Amino acid sequence: MSRSLALFAIGLVFGGGAGFVTAGAYGISFDGHDHADPAQHGASHSEAAAHSHGSAVNLPAGADAPGLAVEVFKDPMAGWNLHVTPTNFRFAPENASATDQPGEGHAHVYANGVKLARLYGEWMHIPELPKGQVEVKVSLNANSHGTLTVDGTPVEASVIVEVE
Repeated sequence: MSRSLALFAIGLVFGGGAGFVTAGAYGISFDGHDHADPAQHGASHSEAAAHSHGSAVNLPAGADAPGLAVEVFKDPMAGWNLHVTPTNFRFAPENASATDQPGEGHAHVYANGVKLARLYGEWMHIPELPKGQVEVKVSLNANSHGTLTVDGTPVEASVIVEVE
């Protein structure tokens, strides 16, 4: 009986660990709620710029300050193509969730205040947007996921698209 119990315990430890590692590799989190669902957070938490997993990373204004421009194009086949043009900023997916480095990180993409994805490059395909006027917003974020700000103002850009 004790051998069976020991094997059971070993299976739980190693099997559970492998499960968490596999889930983590596919971006699955175990925080128990959906960050994109306003019903689980209240209105203030669903604001696009308000929700970040790190604290804001403030940089001084000046010639070296990061900036951002965005464009959204209707894809000829389906969906939309987002083009993000950062200045004084480098996408650094290899450093996501690592120590902040000046001028590098990733972006967060939102549609009408709902986070769609992290962005690690200048182009992204958005398969579907809700009908009507849609604000597509992109914010630059540090490696720690904190919103990048310049003199306290978030580095973000948005565009309104009309979806039929």
